[in-house]
Amino acid sequence: MRIVSGIQPTGSLHLGNYLGAIRNWVLMQDALGPDGKAWFFIADLHAITIFQDPAELKQSTREIAAALMAAGIDPAKAVLFNQSQVPEHAELAWVLGCTARMGWLNRMTQFKEKSGKDREGASVGLYTYPVLQAADVLLYKATHVPVGDDQKQHLELARDIATKFNSDYGVELFPLPEPTIPPSSPRVRSLRDGAAKMSKSDPSDQSRINLTDSEDEIRNKLKRAKTDPEPLPGEAKGLEGRLEARNLVEIYATLSGESVAAVLERFGGQGFGAFKPALADLVVAHLAPMNQRFRELLAAPDEIDLALARGAERARAVAAETMREVRSAVGFLG
Repeated sequence: MRIVSGIQPTGSLHLGNYLGAIRNWVLMQDALGPDGKAWFFIADLHAITIFQDPAELKQSTREIAAALMAAGIDPAKAVLFNQSQVPEHAELAWVLGCTARMGWLNRMTQFKEKSGKDREGASVGLYTYPVLQAADVLLYKATHVPVGDDQKQHLELARDIATKFNSDYGVELFPLPEPTIPPSSPRVRSLRDGAAKMSKSDPSDQSRINLTDSEDEIRNKLKRAKTDPEPLPGEAKGLEGRLEARNLVEIYATLSGESVAAVLERFGGQGFGAFKPALADLVVAHLAPMNQRFRELLAAPDEIDLALARGAERARAVAAETMREVRSAVGFLG
């Protein structure tokens, strides 16, 4: 078993990233052990599908690496690296781009969402980045990929590309990666709009709790979080139609390890004036150690760079072998 997943170095990691993905990455890393079975990368190649200031990209790559390590990703257990240090990602993306079909890419809904009305002005990379995503996981012959619901379509594309490549060249080179979607992972919503997910790209910093926020920032954001005037219900069905209330209760339940029903049994009948401070205490208790470790790492950037370089060295060793097989299958000389 080998799991592979990545995250872009754009914006700050937030509570939604942690509860929806990173916490599960840490659990999988610890369960799989240190034998190169858990691979996590910072997707800096994906980041430049939209122009990035070079200095800011370097800094944000370090910050994302520091945040991942502070959250529990251990370079001694998992392979942690930034994508651009392994050129085989781009090489395999080209080969797979010649395998993928235009019709497949035309069905990718995220390009339509990200390009908006200016589709003609979007970069070619933004259109083809699902192929690079396929290369990201097939390069390491991943068997499982932790994905959210919004990425399932791209993993299905990776499986289609792998199937066609294997069939075209008469090989069994790429396994078909399976999605891993932990059923317990909540879809954390914006603090300003319960209908929208918590997002790094939201222009309002008040919409999210960043993993790097101070205690005061966390408390103030939760205090101002959008709610409704009704008290909390005594049972889960009372949250129907109350998106913001459900979001806060689910965050509490996830961090405390309780069910929503247990949380409501304790807080039912109380207003948000009582619940929000309790939630803030819980969030601060979880994030404070990460925040401290994050700042320690940022103060020692050489430690971050060394961890990424060592991870990239391990990644290149596997990637080079996969590409040797790919070149042989395709018929490239050398």
